[in-house]
Amino acid sequence: MKAIEITTPGEPEVLQPADRPTPTAAKGEVLVKVAAAGINRPDCLQRRGRYPVPPGASDIPGLEVSGTVEALGEGVTSLAVGDKVCALLAGGGYAEFVNVPAEQCLSVPKGLSMVEAASLPETFFTVWSMVWGRGHLAEGETLLVHGGSSGIGVTAIQMARALGHTVIVTAGTDEKCKACLDLGADHAINYKTQDYAAEVKKLTGGRGVDVILDMVAGEYVKRDIEALADDGRIVILALLGGWKGEVPFDPILRRRLTITGGTLRPRPVAFKGAIARDLKARIWPLLESGKIKPVIHATFPLAEAAKAHALMESGAHIGKIVLTVA
Repeated sequence: MKAIEITTPGEPEVLQPADRPTPTAAKGEVLVKVAAAGINRPDCLQRRGRYPVPPGASDIPGLEVSGTVEALGEGVTSLAVGDKVCALLAGGGYAEFVNVPAEQCLSVPKGLSMVEAASLPETFFTVWSMVWGRGHLAEGETLLVHGGSSGIGVTAIQMARALGHTVIVTAGTDEKCKACLDLGADHAINYKTQDYAAEVKKLTGGRGVDVILDMVAGEYVKRDIEALADDGRIVILALLGGWKGEVPFDPILRRRLTITGGTLRPRPVAFKGAIARDLKARIWPLLESGKIKPVIHATFPLAEAAKAHALMESGAHIGKIVLTVA
């Protein structure tokens, strides 16, 4: 099969087409003929040598795909050959075929294209796990999302709004702020021209927000604490602003704040399967009804993965970038 390899850690041009053996579906897995593969920031980190591949996972990048079930591994009864699915992967998505645990597959939502379906798994699994699993966002609570125009951001905005929450976002340009508002965010703050912590306090009447989804970390965490309501939770899912920062402990104690986080890729199949079941029950109907819509910024052929990575790292995109596989 054709696949995209990371020839050596480095810039986007290290992504090169290669021939690889077609994988086979092991027990509990399915073999998927890939139609499209989503691009995510962890792919770029892996390309640069800063995100190690979990034991047993493919070294080929790519954490989400859509496609057609080509073969079933031993014991798989939940899917059939020919089923159209999208799937969360631990790796291997930039290829014509990929094997994936059946538990991590979901049917392509009715009315969505294969490109749209490929944009779903990584961000939807992650947002559900982080915001509701780690952050325990509850009825009537307010969510602050950093990087509102990113793939994670546009997903978090739509999921939280569809489930009845107030959503505030930060973004780096007025254009991106407008895009977030168009997607349903209640308020958008340009972090380059405004102090987001002060703005959040104004917007909430001095109370603050209940949960913050933070992909920046670094020095942001100190300001996140200022923006939190009592009993609030910060959920860190990436370290774009750095892996350390100064944090005041006094407000954490006095105001009963929580700082948590997580990465989804190394978690066991059973954990990801539980998220898939939650998404199927709670979120897939919202996709099929049109209350949540995938946001696709651009598509590239598989062979042009390097161009897709360059766009991702430019920060010029709003929503998801997807590779198409002939």
